[in-house]
Amino acid sequence: MNLWQSLWATLGDIAPIVLIVFGFQYGVIRKPLKRPAHIALGFVMVWLGLALFLVGLENALFPLGELMAQQLTHAEFLPALPDGAARHWSDYYWVYLFAFAIGASTTIAEPALMAVALKAGEISGGTLNPLMLRIAVALGMAVGITLGVWRIVMGWPLHGFIIGAYVLVILQTLRAPKAIVPLAFDSGGVTTSTITVPIITALGLGIAGAIPGRSPLADGFGMIALACLFPIMSVMAYARLSQLLAKRKRAGEAKRV
Repeated sequence: MNLWQSLWATLGDIAPIVLIVFGFQYGVIRKPLKRPAHIALGFVMVWLGLALFLVGLENALFPLGELMAQQLTHAEFLPALPDGAARHWSDYYWVYLFAFAIGASTTIAEPALMAVALKAGEISGGTLNPLMLRIAVALGMAVGITLGVWRIVMGWPLHGFIIGAYVLVILQTLRAPKAIVPLAFDSGGVTTSTITVPIITALGLGIAGAIPGRSPLADGFGMIALACLFPIMSVMAYARLSQLLAKRKRAGEAKRV
């Protein structure tokens, strides 16, 4: 996709949004917009930004993820095998390490997560540390992506992983501080956004296409689902741990008094 094709495609995508917003403003609310020139300029910037972003995905992020997957799973890079021997899942340890590292680093850089973490820190009055929250989410994301890569290598079905993850999420929800549960679920959603989704998708498809016996369609997808669930668990675990440490600290101060 070149830039001109992306511009036309993106224009068609945002046109319904513009029609709905202006239709409700003038047809239902029946009030003029304040600073219409600024709003029009904002829509133009969104249009250009989305078009450039899509071109960047096609020319950089998707090829990069697929290239890394192909290189890390290539026979020349993996440990040598005796004649007739089959690959063991542990032979792909560099793939797991790369999946963990790329999952953590892209999540830390995710703009949506930064915004949520800053707002959570403000509303909590400093009780929640935005950086620690981002680290907790990044660790959960890294574990989820690594588990997704391991699932592709093993060739196991996705539904077992999803069911098991949801069971753990429900059990944690029953024990976690009630105030943190909504934030934990939102944190799982914001991790899969503009930076992480393209790289995760490309990595999954590349690994499924490079490993013999795996199908990109049947095995390559599903990593994003795991990437959403494990940050929920890591945030609730972080909140639970913080709660226990705070109780222990108060108990120690009470004993000293």
